[in-house]
Amino acid sequence: MSTEIKNLDPQVIWEHFYDLTQVPRPSKHEDAIQDFMVAFGEKLGLETLKDEVGNVLIRKAATPGLEDRKGVILQGHLDMVPQKNSDTKHDFTKDPIDAFVDGDWVTAKGTTLGADNGIGVAAAMAVLSSKDIEHGPVEALFTAEEETGMAGAFGLQPNWIKGDILLNMDSEDEGELYVGCAGGIDASVQFEYDEIVVPADLASYRLAITGLKGGHSGMDIILGLANANKLMVRFLRYATREMDTRLANIDGGSLRNAIPREAFAEVVVPSEQVEILKEKVAEFEAIYKAEFCKKEPNLSFKVEECAKPASLIDEYTQDNLIDAVYSCPNGVIRMSDDMEGLVETSSNLASVKSNKGVIKVNMLIRSSVESAKMELSERIESLYQMADADVILSGSYPGWKPNLNSPILKEMQEVYNKKWGKIPEIRAIHAGLECGLLGSQYPNWDMISFGPTIRSPHSPDEKVNIETVAKFWEYLKETLKNIPAK
Repeated sequence: MSTEIKNLDPQVIWEHFYDLTQVPRPSKHEDAIQDFMVAFGEKLGLETLKDEVGNVLIRKAATPGLEDRKGVILQGHLDMVPQKNSDTKHDFTKDPIDAFVDGDWVTAKGTTLGADNGIGVAAAMAVLSSKDIEHGPVEALFTAEEETGMAGAFGLQPNWIKGDILLNMDSEDEGELYVGCAGGIDASVQFEYDEIVVPADLASYRLAITGLKGGHSGMDIILGLANANKLMVRFLRYATREMDTRLANIDGGSLRNAIPREAFAEVVVPSEQVEILKEKVAEFEAIYKAEFCKKEPNLSFKVEECAKPASLIDEYTQDNLIDAVYSCPNGVIRMSDDMEGLVETSSNLASVKSNKGVIKVNMLIRSSVESAKMELSERIESLYQMADADVILSGSYPGWKPNLNSPILKEMQEVYNKKWGKIPEIRAIHAGLECGLLGSQYPNWDMISFGPTIRSPHSPDEKVNIETVAKFWEYLKETLKNIPAK
């Protein structure tokens, strides 16, 4: 396990980030990181609280002479997305992240890095532990389960936090200030199927789509990356219609907020069609590579013989599943009319998994327009209901409406301009920042989101740019120094 990142500049950030990489913290397995953060605050002698849903709040008094400044909340989430390559052995509930320096970036060996949102958390820790940074009253709010439904933000109690200005440190492009975000809703689909005995005279084969980039289903949806589930079902639709192929099981994607990188399926075919199956897999691989030649250079679609499956999915459910997933909206649905280059509405067909008579399909639908979010989710609900599946829409959370007259926005623009000679871009983000939910509990907060440059979050290719971490840290310190009086 390398410790080289601890020597990067600014050392105070990277030392805290290294400590975070050593504490397992996948979503819904956050007891260890919450205990770690409570111990961190108490060791500093600061007021440290933990609420019923796992949010941790640490308060630090103003440096002498700045007691009259508005209170600032430094906010980040403690959990990380647990994604790894199929050939990487890693238990996210037990193993530390093996982070290392790769040129101008820090990344991890075969897994997500956790810079989302570990760098923001490390910055808040650095402020809390500092003895020479000028700031007014500071509260650090570390939320729980952000990546799997924002349970911490949903459960945040009113009147628990005293500050006036929220600095969310969970965006991923240095030099940009985010003033709005998309809302979201989960669509959970369930098919029930009869398990059919596999005829003895059929050959068994495993299909595998691998090598896709994946990524954040909000930030990266605009990139037009391939979705492994859609590619797999596209082939299965051909194979079950034009050949005597039957589906035994399917396992594609994983997390609701990660674009699926891999998909696998087991099928059976008559022995006389084996060579045709192999030829068609190669043909579809060539088609996929041609369609995604610039986006997915490592795309792979392979077939290999496998052991006889325990059973088959009944043909009625098989066809309904394939037709519904094939037809299901995925990717960018509409671009924003209000902000150039911003995705308004999207859907991520995140996972398709069969097991013991049940097939589960999960999607995350996002939009900065509430009515558009609900229309798309209801359209998807209708599609799967016609395919004789049960559908549950849940976890709806609001977006964050931009306020271009925000005082902290104007202050941070001025700070950046004075320090680096240019005004940062004002952006909204097609992702579920917690600001929308937090603002619903604290409507008087003045909020902004910023951070260093992070690429490919929610995938094993996740990396954070070293130079921008240093710039982000200087920006945060200068902002705290310039917070106005109440």
